[in-house]
This record gives sequence, C-alpha cells and structure tokens, in this order.
Amino acid sequence: MAVTDFFAGEIATELLKMLIAISRKACLCKSTADDLISSIEQLLPIIQEIKYSGVELQSTRQRQLDDLSEMLRGGLELAGKVLNSGRWNVYKNLQLARRMEKLEKRVSRFIQGPMQAHVLADVHHMRFESAGRFDRLERQLGSMKIGVGPEIGEGVGWLDLEGAVKRVDEEARLEGSLVNLGAGMEFGKRKVKEMVIGRDSLGVVGICGIGGSGKTTLAGEICRDAEVHSYFNNRILFETVSQSPDVEQLRLKIRRMVSGTSFNGGTDTVSQWSPECEWKYVARTLVVLDDVWSLTVLEQLLFRYPGCKILVVSRFKFPSVLNCTYELDLLREDEAMSLFCHSAFGMKSIPPGTNVKLVTQVVDECKGLPLALKVVGASLRDQPEMIWSSAKSRLSRGQPISESHEIQLLERMKLSIDCLPEKVRECFLDLGAFPEDKKIPLDVLINIWVEIHDIPEAEAFAILVELSNKNLLNLVKDARAGDMYSSYYDISVSQHDVLRDLALHLSNSADINQRRRLLMPRRETGIPKEWERNIDRPFNAQILSVHTGEMREMDWCSMDFPKAEVLILNFASSEFFLPPFIASMPKLRALILINYSTSNAVIHNLSAFTNMSNLRSLWFEKVVVPRLPETTVPLKNLRKISLVLCKMNNSLDGSVLDMPHLFPCLSELTMDHCINLNELPSSICRLYTLTSFSVTNCDSLVELPADMGRLSYLQILRIYACPNLKKLPPGIGNLLWLKYIDISQCVNLGYLPESIVGCSSLEKIDMRECPHIKNLPRSAGSLRSLRRVICDDQVSWQWQQIAKVIPDLHIQVAEECFNLDWLVE
Repeated sequence: MAVTDFFAGEIATELLKMLIAISRKACLCKSTADDLISSIEQLLPIIQEIKYSGVELQSTRQRQLDDLSEMLRGGLELAGKVLNSGRWNVYKNLQLARRMEKLEKRVSRFIQGPMQAHVLADVHHMRFESAGRFDRLERQLGSMKIGVGPEIGEGVGWLDLEGAVKRVDEEARLEGSLVNLGAGMEFGKRKVKEMVIGRDSLGVVGICGIGGSGKTTLAGEICRDAEVHSYFNNRILFETVSQSPDVEQLRLKIRRMVSGTSFNGGTDTVSQWSPECEWKYVARTLVVLDDVWSLTVLEQLLFRYPGCKILVVSRFKFPSVLNCTYELDLLREDEAMSLFCHSAFGMKSIPPGTNVKLVTQVVDECKGLPLALKVVGASLRDQPEMIWSSAKSRLSRGQPISESHEIQLLERMKLSIDCLPEKVRECFLDLGAFPEDKKIPLDVLINIWVEIHDIPEAEAFAILVELSNKNLLNLVKDARAGDMYSSYYDISVSQHDVLRDLALHLSNSADINQRRRLLMPRRETGIPKEWERNIDRPFNAQILSVHTGEMREMDWCSMDFPKAEVLILNFASSEFFLPPFIASMPKLRALILINYSTSNAVIHNLSAFTNMSNLRSLWFEKVVVPRLPETTVPLKNLRKISLVLCKMNNSLDGSVLDMPHLFPCLSELTMDHCINLNELPSSICRLYTLTSFSVTNCDSLVELPADMGRLSYLQILRIYACPNLKKLPPGIGNLLWLKYIDISQCVNLGYLPESIVGCSSLEKIDMRECPHIKNLPRSAGSLRSLRRVICDDQVSWQWQQIAKVIPDLHIQVAEECFNLDWLVE
C-alpha cells in the first residue's frame, strides 16, 4: 500500500509504536515522547472511527484530516531519525528534541482546537443519514487519498548561482517524476518495483544499461517512491560505489543500516564482519549500490537475509550474482523528442516557427541517449538556425566506426564542448581532476580557475553558471546559503560520470608530457606506469591530479613539473608522504590535499613546504594538521587557508607556529568541522591582513581570543554551529570594517555584546537557532548600516522595533535548518 493511500490512523498507529520505542530509550526526547503517546492515544480512536465509517467528508473536514495526516507523517519521519540517532551526537539529539517538542505542541493544539468537535459532529450526523449509501461510500473510500507526502528535495539559490541551482533542482524533480523520460521509464519503474517489493525470493536484483541511459535516475525514483518507503519502513541506503571504492567503508555503512546499530565513524572496523554473518532479526532494508564496475567489489558487498534487498545499478549485468536484472532500453523516438525539447526549448514539443526537420535530425543523431539529448539540447538553446545546422552536420560526421554505445555517447557530447568559448571549455576540462562521484568543493574549484586561467572571481562564477545551464555540471547547495556572504563551502559541484569521462577523454588526447592536465582517471596503488615510462622528460602540465591510497617515500618516483600551478592529491589512507617532486614545482600556486578515508591522515615530508614561495591557496581536508618545520620560509603569497574535517592537536598554537611570520599576507582563513579545536591561538589576532575568518561546526570550541578586535581589516566573520561557545569577546566592537557576522546554531551563546555597536559597517547578522539570546543590546539601534537580520521568532519582535529607526532593515525569521549531508562523504 502506498504511503499516499495511507489513512491517518495507520500513520498514527505506526508513529505510536515508534514513540513507545523512543520512550524506552534513555534520550532527550523521552518526556516529549510520553506526552505525544498520550495525545495520539486520544486521537487514534477518533481517526479509526472516521476510517471505518465509510463517510465521505466535506472538503473543509477533509482538509483538516489531510493536515493531521501530514503532521503525523512528519512525526513518523522525525521519530525514525530520533531512533537512529547515536547518543554521541549531542548537537543532533538536541535539535531533534526541539523538533519533537514542536510536534507535541502542534498535536496538542489539534486536539484542543475545533478539529475533534467538528469532525465528530459531522461523522455522527452523516453516519445516521448515509445508511442507504453505505455500500457506495465504502467503494469510494478505497480511492480516497489523505495527506500527500512532501516532495523530496527543495529548491535553493544563491546570488548569480540562484537561477542555475533552482533550474537544476527543478529538472531533478521533473526527471525524478519521470515526466520527461516517457512511458518506457514508467514501465521500467514498475518492473523494478516488482523485483524490489513484489518478489521476496529475489535477494539481489539489478538495473543495467549504457552510460547516460538514466539508470541512476530510475534507481533514485525507486528510492523516492512512497510505496517502497512504506514497504521498507524508510530503511533505504543509497551508496555510490564507483570505479575506485573504499570497500571497507561501504561494508561498514551497509552493516550499520542492516543491523540498525550505530558506531563511532573513524574507529569502526569491519574486519570481523563478513556477508555470511547472521543476526537473529533483520528488519526490511533496501540497499542500493549505484555505479558498480567490478564483480570482485560487488561480491564483497553482497549479503542475503530475509527481508533485505540489494539493488545493483551498473553498466554490466553480473549474471552470476544477480537473481534478476532489468535492462534499461534507450528512449523511443517520441520520448527522445520530448526530453530534447525540454532541454532545448523549455517545453515538451517543438515550438511553432521552428525548423521541425532540422530539430528531428539533431534528435535522431543523439540515438535515444538521455544524457546526450540533455547536453546537446542545452548547448543549442537560443542558438540561430545556422548553429543548429552546423551541429547536425558535426553530429552525423561524429559517428565512429566502433559500434560501442559508450564511444558514441562521448562523440556526440563532444559537440557541446567544442562549441563552448575557449575559457569555458578549459574550465570544464578542469573538472576531470577530481575523483568520480565525489562532490567538488566550490571554493577549491573557483580558486583553481582564478589561478590557472587568470580570471577574476566574478568571471569564474559566470563560467560556473554557464556550465550548469548547459547541463555539464550540477550545483549542490546547503540550505544555509542564501546571499553574497555565504561561504563557498556551502555549495559544491557534482558531475555525471560520463561527463567526467568526456573531460578525461579530451584532456588525455595529447602526448603525455605535453598535456595541460595530467590526471589519474581512478584510484590506483601508485603512480601510473605510463607516467613512470616518461619521467626522462619534463611534464608540462599546469594541473597535476593524483588519486592513490597510502603513499610512502619509496612509492614516488622522480618527476619534473616546471609549469605545474595546481597540485591535487586525492588519497585514502591514515598516513601520506608528500611527493618529493613538489620541489620541482617552482610555479605551484594551489595545493589541495583531500583524504577520503574514515580517519584523519598524518602527513609526512613537511620539508616540501620550505620551497613554496609562490603558493597562494592551501586546502587540507581530513588530515592531522602538521607542524611546519622551523626552516619554512614565510609564504608571502599565500592568501587562503582552508582546514576541513581536520584534527588540530594544537598545531596552530603560538608556541609551535608563528602564524603572522609564516603567513604575512593571509586574507582568508577557514576552519570547518575541525577536531580538538578547543580554543583559537591568540596569534591569529596578529594576522592583520585577514578579511574573512570562518570557524564553523567546531563542537570543541569554547572561547574566542580576547584580542579579535585587532583584526582591523576583517569584513566577514563566521562562527556558526559552535555549540559550546558561550560568549563573543567584547573586542569585536573594534572591527570597524566588519560587514557580516554569522553566529547561527551557536546554541549556548548567551548574548550579543553591547560593544557590537562599534561595528559601524555591519550590514548583515545571521543569528538563527541561538535559543539563549533572548534580548538584544540596548545600542543595537545605532547599527545604521545594518540591512538584514536572520533570527529566530523569539527575538524577531525586538528586531522589528529596531527596524523602525534603521531604514531599509529587513528581518527574516528563519526556518530551522539541520543538515549532516557532509557525513556522507
């Protein structure tokens, strides 16, 4: 039975079971759960009476029941999150407890309001007058729908990226509903659902098809389907395997989902667990393994238990391990035309006055490949007929001798890249430097484009939007971001693996020593053999991207990179030796280290930093922040440092690191989700050139330096989601050029200091989800430059009063925002 066909009574019954489980669990939500149990026990008999009475309610009463159904469905999802939340995540549990309290209040208001009396009166009246119509009403009852569930995903936006992100989100919803992919995909959805929930004997099933045929779209729609959610009680895990998987980490995630237990991320081991191990009871669970390339890898991730189902999505069939496979066909002629027209014209058919024959010829050349239709269509949008004619000719000439559909797809989409402006094309090719199926931090991407292509940030953003508009990348935004002061870290970039293959295909066409980008397509144990065979000559690459596991000194070979400006080190290990050839990179301007393992990596060969005089940006992710050697020369050109998911261990303490001396021109410092960051070193306050300073999602931080007022050029200060921070230093009032301060989700922050009035340039304050700030500074009305405040409802009325004396001040009451998507990575 689909969730959209559930009556409120069945939702309430399921919610009641979960609340009883929560009540038995020692957690912050226990008392609220008990109150909700009492309320729902009062509602349940009323709802059951309505359910079985066979009564067709008036529209107003039906709306009330719809609202109740919607509220209880949200409660059911919330209760599931509470039950699955680990006790170690105090901040998440606090947020969930607050949401449970809000739910309890809403249910209580429903009971105490007019709903009960009105609905009961109507039902009682109608039951006596509808006896003669009872049979007919009972037949109608089965088709009634009470409470349509919320859509998966919400539109988001940001400055010039707003339209692009909203468009991506809209297309994702359209694609997710399979509206534009036609009856063939609808048929495929029915067939896959039959395998997933209709046949218990099939433990491992699959979706296969060529790259770009819509496999992941179909699998995503299966995961969003209400009937599937109901069947598996929302126990659905979607994991992308890719060509370079971390098998142990994937096995750990599957184990967590199947067993229903929580572990402490970095300390878990799965060496004692095998797919053959047994549990006494396993709840119904759906595990989706997307983008599987290797049978060997797949066999390590498979298990078979009653109630558990694995859906494998791949370009290959794997008949030896899959019980049943649905093979996705290419689009029929009418389906291809509909999808192409949506991408090229924004409608489902060819618009009047358009050359129908020419459009049909272009669509035919795309051979029914959904991704090719989307990309080629977007590249021809708003183009003159001459360009369309040229595209048709080039597409027809691009037919390769090989019959491989994969080659055909790359050849057809190459057209969309060839017609891009030179700089936009080069920026697209840079995307191949990042691992497949991983989110690319926007800050990293923008820095690379600025450094490599000598363009301002504004132009880099324009290129990003153009690539998004042409369906060559996707923008993924944190719901927090909202305007010009949002951190780049709030937005990331993703790309279809076929488009990444295209970027690699085009980048690797030149001689290996002459390539502008030297890239590793997938993770390997060491340097590719092709590279080693050509080390006798210098490599002229501007961008070098390496993707390996653990690397020791002996694993590297001597290589010369006289023109390299960007070095990206992607790896997955607990230890990593920096490549000695960094010494042969005199032009290096951007260094990015990203660790994809479950634990923070220790970095060796720090002497490499002694010869990076031209370095301008540094990105460390999931590493133990190293202590630089005393022989390190000042990095006078370094402008940006980003430390993400890093373990600090007092590495920035003034006794071991003289930051003002080493980074005399640093303008941006970001520390996000850093571990063991109890307090910031006072030497940070002597980085007088800082214009942007961010310390975010650091739960250990308890205090800010008292001398922060010495950062006289600071314009942006982000201190959000630091739950143990209780106060801001009074010296903050000396930041005369400060334009934006973000203290949101600092749940224990008690007040805004009176000295904040000294921030005469302040334009925006974000203080959402700061429950302990109940009063504003008396002098807040003197902040004449203030234009926008984002806050909770409890202090919004005070800001409204202040808005009477500050012209153009806009007050935004924020919805609660809680997001842990970063844990997926």
